[in-house]
Amino acid sequence: MKTKIIDIHPHIISTDTKRYPVAPLGGKRSDWSAEQPTTFEQLIAAMDEAGVDKAAIVHSSTTYGFDNSYVADCVAQQPQRFAGVFSVDMLADDAPEKIRYWVEDRKLGGLRLFTVGSTINNRESSWLDDPRTFPGWECARDLGISVCVQMFKEGVPRLKVILEKFPKVRIVLDHLMKPPIEDGPPYAGSEFLFDLARYENVYLKLTTSQLRSSRKGNATPDTFFPLLVKKFGASRIAWGSNYPVWQESLLEMVTEAKSILAVLPEDQQDWIFHRTAESLYPALADK
Repeated sequence: MKTKIIDIHPHIISTDTKRYPVAPLGGKRSDWSAEQPTTFEQLIAAMDEAGVDKAAIVHSSTTYGFDNSYVADCVAQQPQRFAGVFSVDMLADDAPEKIRYWVEDRKLGGLRLFTVGSTINNRESSWLDDPRTFPGWECARDLGISVCVQMFKEGVPRLKVILEKFPKVRIVLDHLMKPPIEDGPPYAGSEFLFDLARYENVYLKLTTSQLRSSRKGNATPDTFFPLLVKKFGASRIAWGSNYPVWQESLLEMVTEAKSILAVLPEDQQDWIFHRTAESLYPALADK
């Protein structure tokens, strides 16, 4: 039987720089978005080739800053197949207003916060639990949207503040926060991640980089992923490709993900490949 697949982490880049001007967060455009951009139409073709049914397209803040127009315009063309994940400046006074605009007016389904990475810096930003962000978190809670956070281990103390203050907000950790999986069993370097399982509103986004790390060093898929599922439950883990950041095609990424996650029972794979995504982004659930 064909496995239903929902990708919760592809990106798209427009070729129309007049309509969608490049204005990256941090002032420096990400290399991948300039060197191997993928348009909405190209993403659809790649999904059709790879057998990906639906996707939650993640706005590229390293290309467009806080202007989510391209994702919003594209999702509006096929709302049954796509959801959109947008970004806003959570420290801005109008953050709640902007969140409501992108959700209620432009029909996007989730928020993403970028606290560390390529065009910003490689040190964890300190604003995540700033009280000035609380109105934005309250708005996300009231709207019932999921919030993705790209962050590293250093930000965990600030994350815990948010988890405890806003327990009804589903927070999705991009790339599992990139734990050092290569250390192998018992995966002591991942304890900071496992510890977060006690927060019921924590979800994990399992992307290509962690899948590949599970085959490096002392790690193996059959020792890491059953442990990860034991800690969090498959219903709190969802797959995302991070296409087109990698050189490989989406088909190659899907094939790789299926091969690696075959160590898990079929029902757990179903959660990771589509059912968790449907809970995080209800617009992607079959009507």
